[in-house]
Amino acid sequence: MGVTAADVRRIALALPEAEEKPAWGMSAFRVRGKIFASLADDEASMGVKCPVEDRAQLIESEPEKFFLRPGHDDHFAWLRVRLAAVEGDAELRTILLDAWRQTAPRRLSAMCGDAGQGGTARGRARGCADWTPGRCE
Repeated sequence: MGVTAADVRRIALALPEAEEKPAWGMSAFRVRGKIFASLADDEASMGVKCPVEDRAQLIESEPEKFFLRPGHDDHFAWLRVRLAAVEGDAELRTILLDAWRQTAPRRLSAMCGDAGQGGTARGRARGCADWTPGRCE
């Protein structure tokens, strides 16, 4: 199981107005100039936008999947995800879509429905769980 950096690129870049542009020497995925996800140097993990208040619960529930980089992520709305622990395209799509929604302007995010819904990084995007590339364009 697990996904690859190529899977991250394919799904992230299929989101509306998403583009890949390096940041700090790593691949970063942006919507309207703001980063919503990035790949680690070794491409074994990614960072995604995630509310600070949701991180502890996610890490506690799935520590093999979610983590923080100590000293770096402490005060930022960011969460790390081990790609080998992601359970395929559907889960990866949910994680990336949620990060994208937190970053995209509301009007653009509304294109995928359920914009602005509360929840965790895994739960907030459930209303768009059937999202497929092209649906939101």
